[in-house]
Order: sequence, then structure tokens, then C-alpha cells
Amino acid sequence: MLYPLSYGGVRWGIPASPPDAPPDRSANCSATGQECTPDPCHATSLTAYPRTTMSTRDLLADSVSNALSTIARRDGLSVEVDPGAVHLERPARREHGDWSTNVALVTAKRAGTNPRALAGALVEQLTADPPLHVTSVEIAGPGFINFRLENGWLIDSLADLLAQGEEGYARPDVGHGETVQVEFISANPTGPIHVGNGWWGSYGDALARVLDRAGYRVSREYYVNDTGGQIRTLGESLLARRRGDDVPEGGYQGEYVNDLAAEFDGPDDVTAAGRWAAEQILDRIKATLASVGIIFDEWYSQASIEESGAVDDTIALLAEKGLVFEQDGATWFRATELGDTRDRVLRKANGDATYLAGDLAYHRDKFLVRGFDRVIDVFGADHHGQVASLMAGVEALGIDPARLEVRLGQMVSLVDGGESVKMGKRAGNAIALDSLVADIGPDATRILSLMSSLDQATTFDLASVREQSADNPVFYVQMASARIGGVGRKAVERGTVRAPLDQVDLTLLSHERELELIRCLEELPEVVAAAAEDRAPTKVTTWVRRLASSFHGFYHDCPILAEDVDPAVAQARLWLVEATRIGLAIGLGLLGVSAPEAM
Repeated sequence: MLYPLSYGGVRWGIPASPPDAPPDRSANCSATGQECTPDPCHATSLTAYPRTTMSTRDLLADSVSNALSTIARRDGLSVEVDPGAVHLERPARREHGDWSTNVALVTAKRAGTNPRALAGALVEQLTADPPLHVTSVEIAGPGFINFRLENGWLIDSLADLLAQGEEGYARPDVGHGETVQVEFISANPTGPIHVGNGWWGSYGDALARVLDRAGYRVSREYYVNDTGGQIRTLGESLLARRRGDDVPEGGYQGEYVNDLAAEFDGPDDVTAAGRWAAEQILDRIKATLASVGIIFDEWYSQASIEESGAVDDTIALLAEKGLVFEQDGATWFRATELGDTRDRVLRKANGDATYLAGDLAYHRDKFLVRGFDRVIDVFGADHHGQVASLMAGVEALGIDPARLEVRLGQMVSLVDGGESVKMGKRAGNAIALDSLVADIGPDATRILSLMSSLDQATTFDLASVREQSADNPVFYVQMASARIGGVGRKAVERGTVRAPLDQVDLTLLSHERELELIRCLEELPEVVAAAAEDRAPTKVTTWVRRLASSFHGFYHDCPILAEDVDPAVAQARLWLVEATRIGLAIGLGLLGVSAPEAM
């Protein structure tokens, strides 16, 4: 009996799993009308390669901690280190070993000894009772300890990856269930969303994906600035175009204003016209963002906050704390008392609430009404001056400002033919995100926007992105996915069946290209954890590119289905290809990028 197995877009046949195999996760999919496709890791017994309960890194940290405790008791040292405090990293150069720790350097002073002496004692203890897979322990420099491991640790990590599969692998519990709201883009609905907003949007969406995988409970939110002066200006621009007049100075002049003016059949009221136009623009923004895989859980209206009285309530709350005063007909916030460089206006003399007043009411709702544990705001660089006042206001509302993080995105320039275009809605010369997606595609847009740190000004040459070569990072990464699909298609053509994992000898994977590929895959849980902790999804981009490079090297030097390849080796390599598919699917999924089966 054969079950269908999805592999790179191709159905393979694998022998039916034994009676004691884990249950098929797709057993209930018939209720939804979807095709049942059992996961290979749940359709075969893994008794030959059981999932480890601790990673090699954790085992090493535990061994180092135990060794340090033994030395402390023996020599009367007043120091003991919890395994979680033992820092382990991969040496930059392979000849220095597989893992390294600086524990002797950071604990020697408390222990009352010098780092190299403590490192020597640790090496002696760890050599006498070596951790699993460790072949040697060495001192380096002033007191670093390097570990060299036999290849079995890589085979264990590969089996662990295959056991957990795409759904279970690389899910470090960094967030511990903490609720976090990520607010990003939040561009005024006064014109098409431009490339800069889309660039930062990719960051916000990828960050939310990373946090979700790392154990946070995430909500994605777009704050719709659908009130205030910019909406009236939009209405004035629309009505002027409808009359056939020039747009007022400071108005919106893009072609989209002409299109909206031709559609609008409402009254000559600037607020009504502006809100109508904002609604139409917002619908288009939603469609544009959906085209690059950005979907929000909540679209939160600024107008709804003002109309609910939340702004007045927030100002009243600050007044009760003595942090509000009146001057020149305006209502002011004493922000300087909470670390800001100057006091800030909350309500103008004409009665309009300022952006800050609405933002404070909005954040009061985030923290005190909806109860998020943490909020991450992704703003453009032009909002830099607002951060201090926002932090001061949050603190004034009785909220720990450490619960609010603000990430600022720097400017993005696109070069094509040596020219770059400034992005400004009112002048009508913005580079619309739609046009970029139409030019290079959604996947390229996403990968490019996640190649550099959010806080770095970036210039990209579109001409190089259009080239299908190894110099194009988008093409290079997705070609790895396509090659995986090609392996599957070739196997089907030859009638090759990937055997159950417990019948395959993974230890046959001993070529340096194979081991390097496994090393890269083994790092993914750490990469996801670091990306979550540092709020840096670009770390995933870097890893995905490295994985693609490792796979291309493996594919070139390690034939998989060639006739002269030992069948047992071919089977081990087929499982390594599947592991790469899993890793690539996880990594690209975190970036919001597809994994094509052919190119």
C-alpha cells in the first residue's frame, strides 16, 4: 500500500507506516474537501532516529555548568553557573572547533582565580567526562574553551529536524505567550502606498511572523489616520479637481486625485469629500498590501478614537495628574517633566486634537483597554521627533515605557538607469508600491526589503534584480527551492521511492558539503530566536541566503539520483533534500516569500 507524499510539488510513493506510527495529522482533512497529504515524518516510524529532548548546545551548556559546580566544590570556589547563563557560540573559523564558550572569562573574577587557570580546570573535568558527541576540549587565548564534536551530533540534529517537520521545527519559546501588538505602515490614506511604506511594511509583517513562531501571541494592526487637517486637504484637492481648478497650495496633486474626483458625486464639503476619498484609497492600500502578503488583524480608525471621546478622556486623565496646562488658547502636555525636550500641544487653539493627543489615547487603548503586554510601533524616520513625547505620554498614563518599543525605518532609494525618485504623495511623484511589485514581483519586493536593517538608509538597483543570475539574491534563493522540486520530479520519472526514515542510514552523509548543509539547517532555531529577541527579521534573510548557497554546493558536488550513486547514499541524500525543503519553507515563510517548485 502506498500513501501520497507531497515533495517539492510532486507526489511520491512511500510504504504505509507501521501500526504504531504517530497519527496522520491530515486524517480529518476530508471534512474540508482538501486532499489528504500525510506528513512524511508522521507517516513513518522514527525509532532509529528518535527526537532528542535537548539540543547539542543545551547539552554542552549543561555539561559546562555541572563541571563548573564540581570544580567549585572541589576547590572551594564561591561560584556556580546555571546552564542558561553559559554562553556558547560557533567560532568564526571552523578550525577552532564546533562550539566555544567564554564562561571561564566571565566567572573567573567571582571565583577568585584567573581565567586561564579556571579554563584549564574545566577542560580537565570535561575531558574526563566528555559531553555527548564531544571528541576534544581545548583552551584558546586568554581562557576560551573550544569543543570539537564528531559528526554524530549533526546526524542527530538532522533527524530531530525531520521528526519535527515544517510545523514543529525552529519554534524557540522566546515569547512565553506574551501578547504583543505590532503596529506598522499606518500611512495616511491620502494617496497610494509608496515604496518606503511597503519596505517598512515588509519588516513589520516579517517581524510579526518571527515573533509568532518564537512563542509570542501577535496582533498586526494598521492605524488609519482618517481625520484632521490632511483629510480636509485631500477633500479640498478632490473638490478642486472636480471643478476643474488647480489643486490648492500644499494639496495632493497625483493622478489618483483626478481619478477620485471623476468618481465622487457627494456634496461640496471638504470633510465629507476627504473622508470618502480616504475610504477609497484605503481599499486600494489593502489590495496593494495583500499582493505582497501583508494582512492585518485590525484596521484601527483614528476618527473612531476622537468620536468616542477617548481623546478627551485621556487629556482629562493627564490633567488630573497635573500634567496639562493652558497657554495661548491651546492645551499643553508637560512632557518636559517626563524627559522630553519641550512641552507638547494636545489640543490646538482651533479645537483640533493634535496627532500626539490621538496617539496617546490610542496607546492607552492598546495597553489599558485591550491589555497588550507589549507594543511595537514601526514608524518612518520622519517620526523620530515624536518618540520622546510618545514615551513621556505613555509613562504619564501609568504604563511602563519599557513595554513600548519604537522602530524607525530609514529612507529607501531605488535606482534604475542611474536615477532615483523622491517619494512624496503631495507632489504626486511617489514611487507607488504597486508599480514596483508589477516590475519585479512580490517575492523580490519582500526579499529585497528584508536584506538590510530597518535603521539603515538603503539604495537598490532594480536592474540587477531583473537579472536571473547568482548575483541576484532573489533568484539565487528561489532557485534552491526550484532545484528541490526538480529532484522530486526526477525521482518520480525514474520510479525512485524515498524509503521510510527508520530504514535509512543517515550516517552515510559524510561529505563536507552534506555536513555543511546540515550545520546550516541546525542553526535555524537559534536564528529564529535571535531574530525575535533583536527584532531583526533580516537575520532570517541572511540565513536563507546561506542555506541556498550551502544547498547549491551540495547539489553540485553530491549527486543524488545519478546511476553510479550507491542506493543507500541516495536515500540519505533524499532525506537531506527534504530537510532542506523544510528549512527553506520555514525561512521563506517567515519572510513572506514563496518557495517555487520550478523556475
